Amino acid sequence: MTTESSFINLLRGFATDPAARGLMDDVAVIDIGDAALIITHDMMAEGVHFRSNANPADVAWKLLASNLSDLAAKGAAPIGVLLGFMLGDDAWDRAFAAGLEKALAHYNVVLLGGDTVANRGDKRALGLTALGRATHRPVPSRSGAQIGDIVYVTGTLGDALAGFELIDAGFDEVGPLADAFNRPVARVADGQKLAPIVTAMMDVSDGLLLDAERLATASQIGIEIDLACVPLSPLYISYRSDSLESRMQAASWGDDYQLLFTARPELPLPVQATPIGCVLSGGGLTLKDGATPVKLPPMLGYQHQ
Repeated sequence: MTTESSFINLLRGFATDPAARGLMDDVAVIDIGDAALIITHDMMAEGVHFRSNANPADVAWKLLASNLSDLAAKGAAPIGVLLGFMLGDDAWDRAFAAGLEKALAHYNVVLLGGDTVANRGDKRALGLTALGRATHRPVPSRSGAQIGDIVYVTGTLGDALAGFELIDAGFDEVGPLADAFNRPVARVADGQKLAPIVTAMMDVSDGLLLDAERLATASQIGIEIDLACVPLSPLYISYRSDSLESRMQAASWGDDYQLLFTARPELPLPVQATPIGCVLSGGGLTLKDGATPVKLPPMLGYQHQ
């Protein structure tokens, strides 16, 4: 099977318009006079992103939040969304629509249109395109990190991992850990506040380590992450532990939808975030635990194979 990275590399050969940003930024940025339109598209597939018995309202929420998270990483103000929907069971479809309506109201975002198709297989695939307006120019990218920058992340990591494991083990799908997996929060307001001061920014969707490596590659610099500084919630620590292994798992699982960004050390931050590393010369990702170097794990995060 073609891997995600190899297929994207094929597309880069002809996705040469500047708005595509080299297919390295999760969004397209289209300049329109003094304004900029931000466009992103994310999909969710049954059996990959959500279980067959998942609550359709949760699926709708996560589909919207994952797209808005990409807009948040560009400091964009959402304009609206287009839905690509695969029809199936009537009760499931109605529950999804009701869940989407509530999610859109929560984020004050409008549905502008989309497309529907019949489902001839046994699995669903859903897509959403989100449109946003840049609130700051230049629009933040993954490629602006500078040597000497501090690396930050908002919120905490690992709660989605814990929620997934609890749900997968058959526990009730309620509580903050389950919500972290089923109903992540897109940091739209934080992204708009951070846009004027960051040198690079992206969201953490596939795992902190993998996404930090992507930021390093796009910026052509090196990033060192101190695992001892990775922020964990008290719930995650009580569920798992505060060990190095636990922090490594939280940093390499994904579905957190926090903002990962770099900024000059002398700048005060407009939002609460945790310093977790620094930008160095060279390239790639290195890890440490306090003063002790740590080897990279075999898998830095989630990649489609």
